Amino acid sequence: MEFTAKLMYVRVSPQKARLVLDLIKGRRVEEALDTLRYTKKGIAPQIYKLLRSAVENANYVSAEKSLDVDLDRLYVKTAVANEGPRMKRIRPAPMGRAFRYQRRISHLHVVLAEKAGDNRGADTATVVREEKAPVKKAKLARLKKAVAKKKVAAKQKFAGKNTVKK
Repeated sequence: MEFTAKLMYVRVSPQKARLVLDLIKGRRVEEALDTLRYTKKGIAPQIYKLLRSAVENANYVSAEKSLDVDLDRLYVKTAVANEGPRMKRIRPAPMGRAFRYQRRISHLHVVLAEKAGDNRGADTATVVREEKAPVKKAKLARLKKAVAKKKVAAKQKFAGKNTVKK
């Protein structure tokens, strides 16, 4: 199940927000919170609050719908910074002119998901290992043969160069 949180109309450019969001994509929630806590970007505290809000949403939904959600297994599935409306501004310029510029605004979305655990038992794991073993042995044998051929070719080449012609 996925849990989301949104932060709309943030006064930061989407490009700057994406720099911080890329740091936490795919990480566990605890690790992402620690990363945000020690990131020196100006947007990091707001993203930290957004991520905590997503965790609280997960906690609330799991309690309301009586789902069994393990908060320790949550990870950041997606973190997106989309562009919001731009504020057009004017800066005075020399000789009575004016330069236009834009203040950018972002909409931030964070989606959390629960990592799937290893549901296979120990018996199936050993079966899988036993099935893969012959394949690995055959590959290893082919590699050894290839290396041996290269060594022989190198020796022959080297022996041919060192012969003295009279």
